[in-house]
Formats: sequence, C-alpha cells, structure tokens
Amino acid sequence: MRDTNRQFRLAKRPEGKPDHDTFDLVETDVPEPGGEVLVRTRYLSVDPYMRDRMSAGESYADPWAVGDPLRAGAVGEVVESNGAEFEPGDIVVGNLQWADYTTAPGAELTEVDPELAPISTSLGVLGMPGRTAYFGTTEVAEPGAGDTFVVTGAAGAVGSIAGQIAKLSGARVVGFAGSDEKVEYLENELGFDAAIDYEATDSYPGALDEAAPEGVDAYFDNVGGPITDAVFTKLNVDARVAVCGQISLYNATERPTGPRKLPGLVSTRATVEGFLVRDFSPRYGEATKQLGQWVASGDLQYRETVTGGLENAPDAFLGLFEGKNIGKQLVKVSDADE
Repeated sequence: MRDTNRQFRLAKRPEGKPDHDTFDLVETDVPEPGGEVLVRTRYLSVDPYMRDRMSAGESYADPWAVGDPLRAGAVGEVVESNGAEFEPGDIVVGNLQWADYTTAPGAELTEVDPELAPISTSLGVLGMPGRTAYFGTTEVAEPGAGDTFVVTGAAGAVGSIAGQIAKLSGARVVGFAGSDEKVEYLENELGFDAAIDYEATDSYPGALDEAAPEGVDAYFDNVGGPITDAVFTKLNVDARVAVCGQISLYNATERPTGPRKLPGLVSTRATVEGFLVRDFSPRYGEATKQLGQWVASGDLQYRETVTGGLENAPDAFLGLFEGKNIGKQLVKVSDADE
C-alpha cells in the first residue's frame, strides 16, 4: 500500500479539444473509509462521454466543477471495509475517482469474480461498453437476418461489440474505422463483412454504395458528423437508427448545422432513437450473462488497449479523440502484488 495517494482533478474547462493543462495531478493522504469501502484501483476506464462532463453546458451527465476529482469506471481491490458488504481482497467495480485509492459506499460497488474472466473485462466487454452495445443493438437498432447493419467507431469498445452482436443476428455488418490496421481487425478478426477507412475515403456515400449496395436497415451511430450525414442518405424504408454518441462533435466550439435530414425520414419512415445505457439498468444482469456466454463460446471477440500508470491517464483519454485505441481503452494503475 502506498503512503500517499495520487488523484487527478479538473484543472480548467477546455475550449475545444482538451490538453494536458486540463488535468491536475495532486498528492493527498490515502482517504479514510469511515463508513465506506477503501478501494485500491487496478484498472481505470477512460471514455469519450467524459469530455461532456468537463464542460459547463447542458448534457445528460452533470458537469464536473473545476477542482473536482475526475471520476470513471474503475475496478480495484478492497483494502478496508467498515461495512458487511465486502471483505479485504474482494475485487469490486464502480464509478470511482481517477486515483490510486478512493472510497465509495458499498451500495455503489459491484463484486467482480476474477475466476470468470480477467477483471479488466468488467470495464469493457462485460461492463458498461458491452452493455451499451448489447442494448443499443438488440433493443434499439434491432438488426435481423438479411439486414444491413452499419456502425461507426467500429473498432472501439462499443462499436466492435455492437457489430459482432449484429453479425450473430444474421445481418450483413459494415463498420467505419480510422486506419488500415483497424479495417483489417474488423474484417479478419471480428468477421465484419466490410470495413471502411474513413481517413482514406474521399466519398462516404460512394464507399457505402460499395459496402452496402442494398442500403442500410440498421445504423448504430457513435460518431455523428459527415459520416452520419452520408448514412442517412442510404437508409431503407423502416430503418432503425440508434444514436449512442457523437464523438466528432464533442470538442467542437460551435455545433455545425449540417445538411437537413428530416425530409428523408418521411420517405423512409425510419426511426431515429437516442439512448443511454442506464435506461436499461434493471436488465444489466441479463446483458452481462449473455455477453459472458458469447465470450466463453468464442462467438464474441474483444481487445483492450492498456496504458500503464495513473500518471498517463490523460494521454489515454486524449488518445480517444485521435483514434489511437483498438477496443477498450484502459489505464493500468496497479498490479495485484503491489
């Protein structure tokens, strides 16, 4: 156990893209748990939605105040517990601080069984990103056999799982990603029918004509922007659109208007639905069970990009907006034997 605790706080509100000055790493005393649970962080998640929490504008999540500790999904080991819920050595996951050690009420933590899968998966394929992909695909986009399913951010933590779930439903799956390496990963490892490198494509509509010649029946949108504009022109009658994220806009200082898409929805009778994974919180157990079965059977593949050291968490977060990660981006904060 460390003698002191390192903790990241929001140093200032970013204008446009965050940089290293957005983050302030401070040393504090290791917190006393009081009536809570003291957790030593093993892995920390960084996710695009955190960008919205750095701004003061309206969002589905409350903004952090300047000077507040940053928070994220984290999995760690119980060091001390003054309640009956957990014992020292238990592995738990929850919404915790970007820190070596943090405290939380036992009711806000969930025990993780390290015998079922690596504990890092509780932040990825068996955690929030996996559940987001599961419900966004099966309940909102609803691809079926013979449908064409398109997903953006397809090599990321959510998109890579969503595309595989759609493939399991019998759909033809097309993914947008940002490099040759990611295209190869989607097509050769995950079994996507086609992948489009948006960085190397001059025409998104033209690329879709080639990859999805029968049009688009279901669209899982993680990105927004010009790619989504192009997909909307290819929607078939009764298409379903699941709006999960808009990462292309998170750092924009002004929101672009873009082409008007509503007239096209009249002729296609398409359904466009935004969703938050917490809407399905009573059914998290269902999702985790099914995802775990698919992983165990080999039907669902996953990859993790791991950055070592709490001090490097800002680099891991900023890299999300440059497309540096494949699969789930994690920060490894400590080892089991430390």
